[in-house]
Amino acid sequence: MADEQFPAAQTALEEYRRIEQEMSQPEVASDPDKMRKLGRRHAELGSIVSAYTAYLQVRDDLEAAREMASEDPDFAEEARRLEAELPAVQEKLHTALIPRDPDDARDTIMEIKAGTGGEEAALFAGDLLRMYLRYAEKRGWTTTIQSENRTELGGIKDVQVAIRAKGTPAPEDGVWASLKYEGGVHRVQRIPVTESQGRIQTSAAGVIVFPEADDDNDEIEIDPKDLKIDIFMSSGPGGQSVNTTYSAVRMTHIPTGIVVSMQDEKSQIQNRAAALRVLKSRLLAMKHEQEAAEAADLRHSQVRSLDRSERIRTYNFPENRIVDHRTNYKAYNLDQVLDGDLQAVIDSDIQADEAERLARQS
Repeated sequence: MADEQFPAAQTALEEYRRIEQEMSQPEVASDPDKMRKLGRRHAELGSIVSAYTAYLQVRDDLEAAREMASEDPDFAEEARRLEAELPAVQEKLHTALIPRDPDDARDTIMEIKAGTGGEEAALFAGDLLRMYLRYAEKRGWTTTIQSENRTELGGIKDVQVAIRAKGTPAPEDGVWASLKYEGGVHRVQRIPVTESQGRIQTSAAGVIVFPEADDDNDEIEIDPKDLKIDIFMSSGPGGQSVNTTYSAVRMTHIPTGIVVSMQDEKSQIQNRAAALRVLKSRLLAMKHEQEAAEAADLRHSQVRSLDRSERIRTYNFPENRIVDHRTNYKAYNLDQVLDGDLQAVIDSDIQADEAERLARQS
């Protein structure tokens, strides 16, 4: 039975059932693009439907227990138990109904760039890459290095990696839902391998993340006339050529000035396709940021400058300490975090974000 107290939940349930019927149609089931879009929406509604179903069950059981309580003392005890349980399921439903970031279930493209600190910053950028690759592995996600520019000492000047979930995850389990908080400047304090006097040095690396656009995303249309495409020879550490063909692609979107370079695929055609996908993702992120700004509902901002003063997190090696400056999260397990045990840090950002969204709802 529907509940007049939660009309939005009832609407979500009806849409959820319509999507299930649509996905069972042969013509839809044979269309991967359509199934992906419907599957993403189905997963998005799933948490609401689950919370709503649990609430309705407790509510209906409570009504039945109250009706029978006068005839059987056991039902009176059951009614008291259900009355105590009802506020919790109501609160869970309230939380599920808070509007989510529409991109939470999407996959993510991450860029890591060495900032201030020379070779030490490049080495730290490499540490961050390993941390995210290990974290993705623990979450069961797949990773693909799309472009990489290493230093001769093994550090990273810049790297771009696609991080993708398997199947169609619920929004709260999506890659973007967790990694969107990683954008900004990450500061490291440690004795560099290049330091002979044992002095602690501070350096930084920047992380930029954005949700990956679908190939068939109809939100983003790119006019070929707006693209400037340069072809060049792929290069490795120190600038030496890694192959003898001009397969690397630099794609410039003239209206926005966005530049995407891709060289790790085997052919120019593959690099061009990968660059176009990244460009679409960047334009999608830009579009959503503009929409959020117009609605005065900005998401967590990502620091585009690599200035050490604009930091979101500090990694202190001498004290084995990690600090997230947005949530004041602090722990002394930096070695474990760098090995991919990042969830507690991310959870502090998720909880702060949910608290903020709850406050806006009230």
